[in-house]
Amino acid sequence: MTVYGVGLGPGDGELVTVKGKRVLKDAEIVYSPGRLSRSVALEYVDESKIGDLDFPMTRDPEELRSAWKEAAEAVAAQAREKDVAFVTLGDPNVYSTFGHLRRTLDTFHPDVDLEVVPGVSAMTAFATALGVEIESGTGLALREAANGAAPTGPDRMVLFKVTDAPTTYEKLTEAGYDVRFGRRLFMEQGETIVTDDPEEIDERDYYTLAYAERDGLERDLATVKFDVDEGAETDGDAAAESEGSA
Repeated sequence: MTVYGVGLGPGDGELVTVKGKRVLKDAEIVYSPGRLSRSVALEYVDESKIGDLDFPMTRDPEELRSAWKEAAEAVAAQAREKDVAFVTLGDPNVYSTFGHLRRTLDTFHPDVDLEVVPGVSAMTAFATALGVEIESGTGLALREAANGAAPTGPDRMVLFKVTDAPTTYEKLTEAGYDVRFGRRLFMEQGETIVTDDPEEIDERDYYTLAYAERDGLERDLATVKFDVDEGAETDGDAAAESEGSA
């Protein structure tokens, strides 16, 4: 039997992959680390299939290790007899709690088979939501920016966990970046906000990200700008002329 780490995407049930839906429906138990991922999973499985695990709200390493050992023990016991799934928002291998479960299972229960089902992550969903094109050859850095942090250096960055948007914005603009924010992108829970005004999202929300790009950054692509020689006909001009002479 197998433990499946299933990425649910950013929070919209319609953005769960076809394979993810199939795995959820076939699994006999579905574990969820939080309320939001649970609500998405419930769009595809009955509540009776949801398993309970205890995840304490702490940063104490010893408490966390103890909690994950207990969680892995419970999951492994079930997985030796049936297929089970552990769901997470985004992708299981990108800023996800699934990594803790995978490492713990690998260490203490190496006989349990693991399979990851990818999901749409925030680092790709943001581009669509914010209308940003990450074109071929682009360098893009991923950083965390909790509590007003504002890492600098790369020309383009996606910043996760932006919990003090005004402070992060001020620091980044002073460092020469254009900044846009997205909150609860493609989530069915809560209000989705896309803005370049940090005051619109000044309250703390873990599900806030920012896209920062250096001012005046040039894109060396053939189609960034089509230069039309002065006096040259565009397709539209040519069509109009043809109709007029017909």
